[in-house]
Amino acid sequence: MFYLGIDVSNATLDCCLLYQGVDGKRKNIKTTNTANGFNKIMAWVEKHQCALSQTLVAIEATSIYHESLAMALADAGLQVSVVNPARVRSFAQGLSILHKTDQVDSVVLAKFVALARPEKWTPPSHDARQLNGLLARRETLAADLRREQNRMEKMLSIATPVEIRASIERMTTFIEQEIAQLDQQINDHIDQHPKLKNDQKLLTSIPAIGKRTSLMMLNLLQMHHFDCASQMAAYVGLVPIQRQSGTSLKGQAHLSKAGSSKVRSGLYMAAVVAIQYNPHIKATYQRLLLRGKTKMSALGAAMRKLVHLCFGVIKNQTAYQADYFPKLAI
Repeated sequence: MFYLGIDVSNATLDCCLLYQGVDGKRKNIKTTNTANGFNKIMAWVEKHQCALSQTLVAIEATSIYHESLAMALADAGLQVSVVNPARVRSFAQGLSILHKTDQVDSVVLAKFVALARPEKWTPPSHDARQLNGLLARRETLAADLRREQNRMEKMLSIATPVEIRASIERMTTFIEQEIAQLDQQINDHIDQHPKLKNDQKLLTSIPAIGKRTSLMMLNLLQMHHFDCASQMAAYVGLVPIQRQSGTSLKGQAHLSKAGSSKVRSGLYMAAVVAIQYNPHIKATYQRLLLRGKTKMSALGAAMRKLVHLCFGVIKNQTAYQADYFPKLAI
């Protein structure tokens, strides 16, 4: 096997190829984060007699800048892993690598994929990618709308020229129209793809999962592969982290918060509703409170339970059952 680490930035790609094992010789190259750059990397790998199908690649998840690269390499037959930057940094510290440059990071990534063997990344379907793009665009416009609304609120409290207020009003109206058009495109896209439509229906069968939250969770499940519900909860950052050592350190457990803060924010609002109207989550929440857990800790568990329910209905292709309670072993 051959090992390739690629440090991704908006404009450039720093690559390190270990073509003689972890401790053997390595080669480095820097190219652009473009389609031409992707082709250059693959030609460079083959130039060193490394079969593409026998090359393991590690790429850090870097906003959206890694996505096109990961797609291109996976389509070409390389075995791609998209890894958590925090995990790679911890790995580097374990190797006593304290420097952090693009070239050093590429070496660390190559060694990481060779030694840690992270899970292979599965490219999402074309339908899932299109839905992801539509939702990302809507989220951007929603943020722009909030900014314009905040500006208008400030304008109303101070003396403001009429022209400025009119400009904000025009921009607000335009953004609202664009969001409405995107909402229609999202609905049409889901209606045209039976699997997406059925999965959204299953998600909305869960009490407290409304249309907006169902789209968020549908997108998450379509864009990423999870083997189990706990893996999905860990990806979102909803697993508790313990801080305890001997008798001197007994820190309070806290959520890892390793994933998307936007997903957690959406789940938080859904969990607030779920602790009142979802029988499974309500039971979990009340049980934890009786055990002395804080409300925030119990709410974190409710968010995690919501993730488990979302994963369960999609995996089993069965709508939520309010009267389902697993039998406890005696």
